[in-house]
Amino acid sequence: MSKYPLLGMTLIELQALAKRLGMPGFAAKQIASWLYEKKVTSIDEMTNLSLKHRELLKQNYEVGVFPPVDEMRSVDGTVKYLYRVGDNHFVESVYIPDDDRATLCVSSQVGCKMNCKFCMTGKQGFTANLTANQIINQIHSLPERDKLTNVVMMGMGEPLDNLDEVLKALEVLTASYGYAWSPKRITLSTVGLRKGLRRFIEESDCHLAISLHSPVAAQRSELMSAEKAFSITEMVELLKNYDFSKQRRLSFEYIVFKGLNDSQIYAKELLKLLRGLDCRINLIRFHAIPGVELEGADMDTMTRFRDYLTSHGLFTTIRASRGEDIFAACGMLSTAKQEENNKS
Repeated sequence: MSKYPLLGMTLIELQALAKRLGMPGFAAKQIASWLYEKKVTSIDEMTNLSLKHRELLKQNYEVGVFPPVDEMRSVDGTVKYLYRVGDNHFVESVYIPDDDRATLCVSSQVGCKMNCKFCMTGKQGFTANLTANQIINQIHSLPERDKLTNVVMMGMGEPLDNLDEVLKALEVLTASYGYAWSPKRITLSTVGLRKGLRRFIEESDCHLAISLHSPVAAQRSELMSAEKAFSITEMVELLKNYDFSKQRRLSFEYIVFKGLNDSQIYAKELLKLLRGLDCRINLIRFHAIPGVELEGADMDTMTRFRDYLTSHGLFTTIRASRGEDIFAACGMLSTAKQEENNKS
């Protein structure tokens, strides 16, 4: 019978565990320190717990650290890691080094319910929510863990569709008893779900990125079915109730598709939609995926689009495209691994 992982537990959960096992109250902080500060891989290493308590812990618990099972390395230094979750499912994390920064793109679900037209993960359908342990493990077990400067919740899955576990993982990452990261080093990316967006903004101080991709409702709903449930105009009205003018950053992700959303008409609609919001736009090149006819716009078109928005007061950047030679778009490696396992 598998044991329950300690990694990913909050201090409150560890306190309840210690009480349940008859351990002293301060043991919870000791366990947290071993997990998140000293980063041990076994309960035996927790040497300031008595031998009796370590044996008691080991009966039903383990640290719960699981290294990646596969990897793909790009010529530009990007590395895609594959993690096994559960018996026969896989999720991906992408490590992106860039001069003095190193970012990890983390997954929150196996598959995804959102089924955005341009996303490989959506083609898998939804299988399961990741636990806080499985989310944190992608960071904790990363070979380049000590080089990380930023984490983005932009991998497989929709974070707001698994909000309880995501918030728990973010607490562990940012709390003084955990990894003690500044929330400003973490960005959560979402298509925008009505039930979760307000809660995330109010319960977390991490940066927020909204997948926009079109300012026109009819077109956005063709690209992203989530538009039908919670429109981008409603979302913008909700966001106007919060202050993003200080340290917390609000950004909008915009994949620029050739001949679809790349003309000045769309730039003008973006300016109209986002007027009054303290935000930025990140323009993204499209990574082609099998079975989808969409194409990415060329760099000249993206540069003109960026310059128009910036000249009209909307701070806009073009995100550098990384890892194209290893299919860095989320879902490609895990889909291949799943198909390989199904055949065998």
